[in-house]
Amino acid sequence: MRALLRDAAAGVLAAGLGIAVAELLAAVTRPGAAPLIVVGGAIIDATPTAVKEFAVRELGTYDKPVLLGSVGLVLALFAAAIGVLGRRRRIVVVAGAALLGVAGATAALTRPTATVFTPFPSLLAAVIAGATLWWLLRPAVQPGDRRAFLRGALLVAGAAVLTEAGAQIFTRTAGRARTDLSLPAPTSPAKPLPAGAAPGFTTASADFYRVDTALTVPRVDPDTWTLRVHGMVTTELKLTLDELLRRPLIERDITLNCVSNEVGGPYIGTARWLGVPLAPLLAEAGVRPGADQLVARSVEGMTIGTPLATALDGRDTMLAVAMNGEPLRPEHGFPVRMLTPGLYGYAGACKWVGELELTTFAAFDAYWVERGWARPGTVRTASRIDRPRPFARPAAGPVTVAGVAWAQRRGITKVEVSVDGGPWQAAELRPVPSIDTWVQWLWTWNATPGPHSLSVRATDGTGQVQTDARATPFPSGATGRHTITVTVA
Repeated sequence: MRALLRDAAAGVLAAGLGIAVAELLAAVTRPGAAPLIVVGGAIIDATPTAVKEFAVRELGTYDKPVLLGSVGLVLALFAAAIGVLGRRRRIVVVAGAALLGVAGATAALTRPTATVFTPFPSLLAAVIAGATLWWLLRPAVQPGDRRAFLRGALLVAGAAVLTEAGAQIFTRTAGRARTDLSLPAPTSPAKPLPAGAAPGFTTASADFYRVDTALTVPRVDPDTWTLRVHGMVTTELKLTLDELLRRPLIERDITLNCVSNEVGGPYIGTARWLGVPLAPLLAEAGVRPGADQLVARSVEGMTIGTPLATALDGRDTMLAVAMNGEPLRPEHGFPVRMLTPGLYGYAGACKWVGELELTTFAAFDAYWVERGWARPGTVRTASRIDRPRPFARPAAGPVTVAGVAWAQRRGITKVEVSVDGGPWQAAELRPVPSIDTWVQWLWTWNATPGPHSLSVRATDGTGQVQTDARATPFPSGATGRHTITVTVA
């Protein structure tokens, strides 16, 4: 049994060294080409929508670590098996390494931004893992020779740790360019928040939700970043970040939410965004007749399809460079992301954007539309109870019931609360800076002892009352009324 465990450990250590060397190479050259990243990305692309929605709903921001951990666990089990079988038949070591290399390289070539280099880290990982395992299982190290094996194992483990540390240090050091970016003052600054806005109206950048398919946050050098505007235009444009920042900038308070948000869910936030308005940029490029879709491409290959009309109808669609007074955080799209008020993120908020293509919906389906999501991506009228929390036990008497409601581009005109299915009672609405943000609301409830259910509904600026029909987020956003249960003491 000890011999089997040692051979299994040899396989895991060999695989760990191979992955660490490949990650260092990827960190120095092309971070998205790391073996675990390309395999994880291929898995995400192949995963059915229902499974993706389950992961987002149940795991939240932990979905990516769980996926990467699962890929790593499968790799470790496979490597352990190869270590055990490879002791007697060395051809198993060669075959196992070849299989890992081919799998990683194939996954790498499926990535949208794949180049001839992208498979190389996976192939290198396989070669190093195979050679290392061959060395650890060499005839001079018999199962009973514990000292020789331990010396070899410690050498491999130390090399793997140092190499992985080097990859992490390089990645973190390379990301410091964001702190050196100087942002000009907006030509059109945002108005101060209304005096009646309650604390929490603006979501802190560190607390802002993140939902995307990027397993590793793209590391974009602002000095080499460019934006290409092409397709159905009369003049193709190519801008550096400095050139983009020399254009007039607008600053606006805008609420952004994810289509994956369940009724009452957390994937929504409001920030003060700074960016370049998109309409003048498109006017400069010259939109050709017939174009109706704007496809934004991120540096890691994601495509977001946005109705062209939403960039030209007067709303503050922008190429955002900052949120809440500081350059975009890497996880939120540094150095530039697209932002479209009134649309869910999947239809108008491409992060790490590097390309804008004018085309038609008939000619191209963006990433999420290709997977069955609706094309328009218009935000639905919705509301949420934030206080009291579900299953809370407030004391009898006056209880403040509060939350937020939203219907970007339409605005909220009324929020009502119902207790135990009774009559709807109008809540107080806090003032807002524009129709592109959520509305804070509150209502005082004279609570009586016992269990109670509280429901909320909103009415938007068109007079449409939030529906009580329950629908899942797929394919065009969740519907229904948020209801919580509390027990009054």
